[in-house]
Amino acid sequence: MNAENNAFRRKLERGAELRAVRGWGGSAHEDAEIEAADAQEREKRRKVDDAARVEYLIRDAMAQGKFDNLKYAGKPIPGLGEHYDPDWWVKGLIQREHLSGIGPPAILLRIEDSELDAKLDLQYTEKQVRDILEDFNKRVIEARRQLQGGPPVITKPRDVGAELERWRERRAAAAPNEPEPRPQAHRSWWQRIWNGSG
Repeated sequence: MNAENNAFRRKLERGAELRAVRGWGGSAHEDAEIEAADAQEREKRRKVDDAARVEYLIRDAMAQGKFDNLKYAGKPIPGLGEHYDPDWWVKGLIQREHLSGIGPPAILLRIEDSELDAKLDLQYTEKQVRDILEDFNKRVIEARRQLQGGPPVITKPRDVGAELERWRERRAAAAPNEPEPRPQAHRSWWQRIWNGSG
């Protein structure tokens, strides 16, 4: 019964198509040609299996030049042959879009830890350095307490006192060596007046 309904529906659709063609001025002869061409195309499709159809479509696209200038033409496809990673698309998005601040806390803290000395060197006061270190240590401890999935947190909190001392040493080493001020020789009153300094 269902097959009969489908066949009837197809006949109705085809009839509507033919009426639409006739409505815009097509003749009965043109309708017959269109119907014959459609019948031939349907017969070809029925005879050709899927693999042959795919092969034909690929050859046709190559002949039209649709595969020219592809991004990885002649190059290995990145990531091919590696182990399967279920989060490959997220990592690819992060890399393509240069997103930061997204990811598991363990990874973000490792990245921040590797860049922390450079961030501290940009600060001007010990209070700024201390605040940054205390905030970093607080986030490391919070990440260790979380029982969420993902990689383990191996980043260690920083010793604030030791880091402040290292910051002072780096700051002193980076400061230009200023010459010691020379003690001024005692000049008499007439030398001071003569030179214009008093």
